[in-house]
Amino acid sequence: MPNDTALTDWLLDSDPALRWQVERDIVGTPAEQWQATRARVATEGFGAALLAQQDADGQWAGGSFFPAGFFDSDEPNQPGQPWIATTWVLRDLREWGMDASALADTAARLDAHSRWDYDDLPYWGGEIDVCINSYTLATGAWLGADVSALAAWFPAHQLADGGWNCEAEEGNSTRSSFHSTLNALRGMLQYEQITGDDTLRASRHRGEEYLLERRLLYRASTGERVGAFVDRFVYPNRHRYSALFALDYFRAASLHDGTPPDARLADAIEVVRQARRPDGTWLQSTPLAGRTWFDVDAGEGEPSKWLTLMGVRVLRWWDGEA
Repeated sequence: MPNDTALTDWLLDSDPALRWQVERDIVGTPAEQWQATRARVATEGFGAALLAQQDADGQWAGGSFFPAGFFDSDEPNQPGQPWIATTWVLRDLREWGMDASALADTAARLDAHSRWDYDDLPYWGGEIDVCINSYTLATGAWLGADVSALAAWFPAHQLADGGWNCEAEEGNSTRSSFHSTLNALRGMLQYEQITGDDTLRASRHRGEEYLLERRLLYRASTGERVGAFVDRFVYPNRHRYSALFALDYFRAASLHDGTPPDARLADAIEVVRQARRPDGTWLQSTPLAGRTWFDVDAGEGEPSKWLTLMGVRVLRWWDGEA
């Protein structure tokens, strides 16, 4: 059995972006304590470092999804993609818990200056990629932008099987994707949590059923594992699906909706449980290729504090301990 005290101390010895979540979800500290730690995200560590990279026009790296000059460089021929442009930075800052007040008039500046690489569309209207739209929906709600029209996009583009697929808008697929569906659900849930608007809830629940019917792991057609990615846990996960990130979503949705864990999550829970090391940690798999501002987690094969935070809180939730 892991040494819980040593594990907790190790997790607490972290950047404020991670520490406040450990205090809230693992330690159970009073709200005023973890909220004080959360407030430090804007002034210390990872959060402050990313804030310092913001351009005068409100963007990062001069672009909405790709940095300025990306398509004129040799970078498109290299593995992965850069993770330094506006959408990725805002996704990180939002999920790290930064208070929107630290970004002042960012929403207005992006409205005035940022356009999507696809068809030069305005930033807060989104584009045709469901994953991009999901990040934009949640981030817009967080920063106070009007993303009501974008919210309506999700039920309108939900596929017949209940999920979403980034390939569908190009006419390349009529079946949903595990990756795209999880990203859509995360964005919709955060939109509801931030705004209190529950008009997407029925669509969200239908999307959850897509994954639950497949027990988060299996193809509906053959019953086989959907892919090796399901048990390759990585942080930052960017757009990548895994059993751990899916379970972290279902935990958040369960707590928000006031519902118990669904029994169909049991196989995925076992995947996460089996990946835990004797010392209570989870290891980082291969980080996604591409340029970053800086590293925020362990290297490949090393114990990951971010993955361990998620793994511990998922198992505590499933086991009825939190």
